[in-house]
Amino acid sequence: MLAVVALASLLAGQLAATDAERSARDSTERLMAQFASQLQHGLNTGLRTRLAVVQVTAEQIAVSGDRAPRALQRHLAAVSAQFSEFAWLGVLGTGGGLVAETGSPPGGAEAAQHAWPVAARTAPWLGDARDVAPGVRVVDAMAPLPGGEVLATQLRWEWIEQLCGSLLTALGQQRQIELLLIGRDGTVLTGPAAWRGRSAATADLTEGGRFVVGRHDPAPVESGPGWSVAVRQPAAIALAGVERLRRTVLLTVLAAGLLAAVSAPLLTRWLTRRLGTLAEQAQDMRQGLRTDIEAPPGEDEVSRIGATLAALVAQLQGEKAALARLNAELDRRVAERTARIEAMSEEARHAAVTRERLRLARDLHDTLAHSLMALLQQIRLVRKLRDRMAPQELADELGRAEEVAAAGLTEARAAITQMRHGTVRENGLSSALRELLARFGERTGVATRLSAEGPAADLADERAETLYRIVEEALRNVERHAQARTVAVTLDGTQGTTVLCVRDDGVGFDPQAPHPGHYGMVGIQEQAALVGAALAVDSSPGAGTSLRLEFTP
Repeated sequence: MLAVVALASLLAGQLAATDAERSARDSTERLMAQFASQLQHGLNTGLRTRLAVVQVTAEQIAVSGDRAPRALQRHLAAVSAQFSEFAWLGVLGTGGGLVAETGSPPGGAEAAQHAWPVAARTAPWLGDARDVAPGVRVVDAMAPLPGGEVLATQLRWEWIEQLCGSLLTALGQQRQIELLLIGRDGTVLTGPAAWRGRSAATADLTEGGRFVVGRHDPAPVESGPGWSVAVRQPAAIALAGVERLRRTVLLTVLAAGLLAAVSAPLLTRWLTRRLGTLAEQAQDMRQGLRTDIEAPPGEDEVSRIGATLAALVAQLQGEKAALARLNAELDRRVAERTARIEAMSEEARHAAVTRERLRLARDLHDTLAHSLMALLQQIRLVRKLRDRMAPQELADELGRAEEVAAAGLTEARAAITQMRHGTVRENGLSSALRELLARFGERTGVATRLSAEGPAADLADERAETLYRIVEEALRNVERHAQARTVAVTLDGTQGTTVLCVRDDGVGFDPQAPHPGHYGMVGIQEQAALVGAALAVDSSPGAGTSLRLEFTP
């Protein structure tokens, strides 16, 4: 047991020491980041000071009013003599040519041919580091002159490196801190020899943890060359005190663990003795030998646990009695509701049978009634005119009556098949209406058109079947009575409500006039009521018929 505690203590000490090392590294990285920020501030201050010199010189030239090359040469020479860090100064004309300069620029005539930025003609401008020749690097600084001319200068890169060195020296040589100046494109401009010219964008500046690195990048709105400054220090120096801290933490945690291992058995024995008494009482309760628990005396944790268990047992006993009473009440209510549900189920079954009878009556009217009516009219016509008909004409009329009977039989069989299979539920309302119109057009020669939009086009439930029956009955009325040339069916559900409309250009009728013996409109009204739809029929003799249903899905 002691070995386990010692091992656990060692592990805990190691974790604590690792956490301390991580905290020390984080603190050092924050310190390096502060150093980087200070160095970048000092570097930017030096660069902006030189840019201010260029701007003041440009203002002096503007105030003097003398733009002769010799006068400009005097101004440039004065600046060059006072600030040796300017490798070259020149005045560029509006066309980009040199008006005056101080000697030859680094890299030869390239300075005069360089594509200077247009922005420098309106405001002071400081550029990025630029290589003008092998081993020769400069930084451009420019300020505008009145009339579109520009005062252009080039700062020596050696001065930049000297400035970085002096700033780094101010942090203390004993720290062994290294500075890396990183350009806009991520290239190391100055720093350790092994890093110069390399890309720091994806490189590991810590070199596998050998260095602690802090970095400061310029703000997006900050003007200037846009350089980043990285400062790093050898981890062996930066984290010199961490090893001592690691040993201290490790020994402290190990000692605390060993002390806990020695004292734990004594404390456990004292606690478990009283807890054992509570456990025995709980076991007796489980076996039904007692109904309550006596809390141990005292004010310690075991006493509070015993008091809590005693209160809990008393509460459970009360809840058990209440639950028994509740179960009895629930049994009584379940029996009552079961009887009520059985009665409601019988009523629902009776209502379903009634609805099915009504639906069968409508379907029979939609199929057999129409065919038998047509057959009856044909037979009455033959009976009235048989004495005046030629034998061949009588045979033709009987043939047509036979065709009507055959068509009625076909419709009855189709209706039975449709009632059995329900193509609307299988294919959706839009597809079923399209097939219905296609069959209607083939049978009658009437031109048909279907427009179905919105969610209602995909309905495939009982409402869809009812709408399908309504359209089917409307088409039968068109076929029997309308003498129409075109029929249009529209189904629109894009405005929150569903609107079904069937229009024809037939002879029309008077909706208010009685039509004894015809139950088509009555069936349509009944089916519209089933889906809660508002039905409107607009027709007049000679003006066609429009049947419109509107309901909320």
